[in-house]
Order: sequence, then C-alpha cells, then structure tokens
Amino acid sequence: MNLPAFIAAKRDGATHDDADLRAFVRGVADGSVPDEQAAAWLMAVVFRGLNDHETAVLTDAMADSGARLALGDLPHTVDKHSTGGVGDKTTLVLAPLLATLGATVAKASGRGLGHTGGTIDKLESIPGYRAALDEAAFLAQAREVGVVVAGQSASMAPADGVLYALRDATATVASPPLIAASVMSKKLAGGAASIVLDVKVGRGAFMKDLDAGRDLARRMRAIGAHAGRRVAVVLSGMEQPLGRTVGNALEVREAIATLEGGGPPDLRELVLALAREVLAASGLPADPATVAAPLDDGRAKATFERWIAAQGGDLAHDDALALAPDVVTIDADRDGVLADLDALAVGRAVRALGGGRAAKGDAVDLGVGVTLAAKVGDPVAAGAPLLTIHHRGGRGLDAARAALADAVRIDDAASPPPLIHEVLPADGAS
Repeated sequence: MNLPAFIAAKRDGATHDDADLRAFVRGVADGSVPDEQAAAWLMAVVFRGLNDHETAVLTDAMADSGARLALGDLPHTVDKHSTGGVGDKTTLVLAPLLATLGATVAKASGRGLGHTGGTIDKLESIPGYRAALDEAAFLAQAREVGVVVAGQSASMAPADGVLYALRDATATVASPPLIAASVMSKKLAGGAASIVLDVKVGRGAFMKDLDAGRDLARRMRAIGAHAGRRVAVVLSGMEQPLGRTVGNALEVREAIATLEGGGPPDLRELVLALAREVLAASGLPADPATVAAPLDDGRAKATFERWIAAQGGDLAHDDALALAPDVVTIDADRDGVLADLDALAVGRAVRALGGGRAAKGDAVDLGVGVTLAAKVGDPVAAGAPLLTIHHRGGRGLDAARAALADAVRIDDAASPPPLIHEVLPADGAS
C-alpha cells in the first residue's frame, strides 16, 4: 500500500477504505509498516478521528492480527472489562459468581500500570497461581470449572500491542476511537459471545467526566454490534476507591469476604449490577434475587476455590495473601464527616509504596497497600484512623503519606458520590 497517501488521507479528514485499514494493521503486526509512519497515522487520528465503521474495521483487523480463542462449543460464554480504577477487584468476585450461575468465564486479563491495579497481579498474591496457560489448558479449565483467568498472550491482537506502545511514546493515548479499538480488539480475540464493560468515570479513572465515559461506551458498543457480540455497559463512579482496600493481597482478601456474603457494600453492588447485565445478555436468569443468592449461600465462594486450585493457587499456604509487616495510620484531625477521598491520590500512594508500576516490567510488592477506615459520607472522630498504610521498611512511605494527606477532606456534612451513573443493556438482552 501507499503509506504516505494513507497517512495524508486521514490527515486531511478522509474516510479510509476497509482494505487499506486492514493492510495497514497487517503491516503494523508484521513490522513492514515503520514505527514513524504508524506514529504519524496515530497523530492524524487524534486530530481527525475515525467514524464508527472505520473503528469497527480497525478493531476487527487488530483482533485478526493474532490468534482468536475458539469458544463456540462452551455454554454462555461471557467476558468483562474494566477501563481501570483504584481498588477495582470486581473480576475476583464477578467471575466465580457468573460461573456459578451457568455462564462460562474465559478471560484474559492484564497487569496493572500507573495508578490502576491489574487482576493478574492480585491473583499472583496467591502462592502457586499460574497466570500463563497454553490454549489447551485454558479451554480445558473453562470447560471443567466454568471460569479461567489468565494473562494476556502475546499472540492475542499483537497489532494492538505495537500500536499501544507507540501511542504511549507519542502522546496519542487519549483518542476515543483508539482507546475503544484497543479494548475491544482483545475482547473480540477472546471469543466470548457476551461482554459487559465497566467504564469508570471520575478522578481515579481515565475518563474524567460522564460525557467522555458515555462516548467511549457508545463506541465500544458499536464495535460489538458490528462484530455480532452482545455488549452491555455499566458506567460507574471512580471519585473514591472501590471498596475499602487498595493493594493486591488486600484486595483479594476483600474479594473473598464479599464471596462469603460480607465485604463492602459498594463492591457488592457493582458486582451484582455487572452480573445482571451480562447474564441477561447471555439469556440466563438475571433477576436480582437469583443473581445475589450465590454470594450469600457459599456457592460462589466454592466456585472461586475450585478456580484458584485449578490454576495451582494455594489459599492455605503460609504466605497466601501475606501483607507487608509495617503499618502506619493517617488520623482524622477533627470530628465531622469524610467529605472527599481522592481515588487518584490513593492509587498513586499505593504505587509509591511499590504496589504498582511506573513502567511495564517493574516489580510489584503484592503485600503493600492502603486500608480505608471510612468512605465519603461516613462520620469520623478526631484522632481516629482514616487510612492505614501497609508498607515494607519505609519504602515510598513519605511519598505515600504526602499523597494521602491531600486525598482526604473532613467537613460538617457530605453525601457519597454515585457508584453507578448509568446502565446500557446489551441490544437484544432479555
């Protein structure tokens, strides 16, 4: 193809031909498109955009650039994706809940980067957990247990991996069509028939306001419709962290508490909302009582234990979910009500402690993190702990304490921010 002409067409606002888009993605994947030309096209897209059809074709081509999982013989295949948040451990509860209710959850998940936590990092705080599975083992576990969560394979949508690295290096990440294509290319390659997307909105999310979240949701639903997938979206708030813990082992502990019928109310509420939408999209019973029951009667916890054991995890091991040994608190300086708890600041504090990555490949301390004694709207008393920092020998403690000191505000009255802004059911869902 004529790459300069292809780049110039988008620079000038033209609409790409399907064949040209697919040829471009093939060239990105096989290395025949030089980085500088791919980067120039990405910048043109930032300024000129892609229409829904172009975005759908780009996404499908990126999914086609590598292996696609064949899940056709598995019942009620579902997948879930979150656009990234602080304290977001929903997959750990949602996946076994859905499997208990008759769905098959065959999910490829990523690691955390920046202030957001990754599901695979959390799972690896369980000794022995195998995140790397070949396709045969992945599919066998999906069939036998009903749930499998593994790390993303390099063979899945490799063109997206190349483009994402270039976007990160060229300030072209913040493009709605490119974000939508990146997310959905991996979902299409994952093979599930029904998908629920948790689009986070707020300071701790990539989408800072509701209009941006709605726009991204609309784009991803349009991609799903083009590919024949049923896609539901929950737009959820990320002004404050989800639940009461941030940090890998801490969050797994909280997820287990939720699977035992307890846990923080906001985590349970979001899990149940996501579950209802993707179950309805799959044609499975989705009434509130049916969906909630496995969290209260032990069935979802039993599925979780089977899943973890199937991937080699040992929850009874002495080092399972071990926390960093050192603890310090940030206390309330007055009586009142917690009026603000900045999710982004909490996420950055945990990263400073070693619980997150500044760059891909960074080592993560799975035992550090922050426990929240109060959420926005809760009464607090002078001198009582607001936040507990779990650290290891003081690493990053000063930076974490500074971030957290600015993260909280106490006032005379306050109401919690909304957890669920909007729900967009999948087209055709019952």
